Amino acid sequence: MTLVASSAFAQQELKIIAPAGPGGGWDAAARSLQQVLTQTGAAKSVQVVNVTGAGGTIGLAQFVNTAKGDPSQLMVNGITMLGAILTNKSPVSLDQVTPVARLTGDPLVIVVPATSPIKSVKELADAVKADPAKVTWAGGSAGGADHMLAALFTKASGSDPAKVNYIAFSGGGEALAAMLGGKVTAGVSGYGEFESQIKAGKLRALAISFGQRVSGVDVPTLKEQGMDVEIVNWRAVMAGPDITAEQRKTLTDTIEKVVKSKEWAEILKARGWEDYYLAGEPFKAFIKEEQNRVGDILKSVGLVKS
Repeated sequence: MTLVASSAFAQQELKIIAPAGPGGGWDAAARSLQQVLTQTGAAKSVQVVNVTGAGGTIGLAQFVNTAKGDPSQLMVNGITMLGAILTNKSPVSLDQVTPVARLTGDPLVIVVPATSPIKSVKELADAVKADPAKVTWAGGSAGGADHMLAALFTKASGSDPAKVNYIAFSGGGEALAAMLGGKVTAGVSGYGEFESQIKAGKLRALAISFGQRVSGVDVPTLKEQGMDVEIVNWRAVMAGPDITAEQRKTLTDTIEKVVKSKEWAEILKARGWEDYYLAGEPFKAFIKEEQNRVGDILKSVGLVKS
């Protein structure tokens, strides 16, 4: 199937793989793309297919095998997949697919229960430095963005990240219950996940992990508070292996139209996502940098052997 121009692309029936279950971040990104591609007439129809398991690497393997040379198939992914490829010793990697564009960035937030004696980033850092084993962190899957932030925070506090006491929960609800029940010291998640509890005064937000303040979020960054830590839970869209340069350009142009549409802007606002768009060669270079950085972080916590 050859795509010659965006006008031809508007007649295409697309398939987007969300390499995770319904309701999560990748699923939301895939369905948001589906919605705007059809609303703007950029594609005739879009089907989202969920493929669960192993941090997205099962979906990645299926995508690599079925989407070769086929520009009508796309896959969403993000920073957590980079970790999962390493921790699961995945036989397939992102080097086998075609990067199209980075779409969104979730600011991660570090919170403590409202009843916690810890009132600041400095107090949490002091506790971690004194005894990292006594500070328990709640977050999403082992090796994911939440775990990476806990490791980077532990290192920046002057402790060994291999000693980070991280408890992985399968869903945000379970992590939240552990925090509200005072069973853990601190928690990490996307700001949107905890926003209602922060605003209700049940959780105290200490810092976000973005490089700069996020509009509408009254929480300082880690860097503002003297900790040189920045990590973004980004999400992106990839095309299959071995598509032509022309097909890649058509896909890139189409995704650019999507992210610059008012419909996409409305979705970002509604979901609390930051616009983190990056495409072409700069995005390809970003993937390489993140692969190296994620590898270093996961080696530091002992999840990946050197």
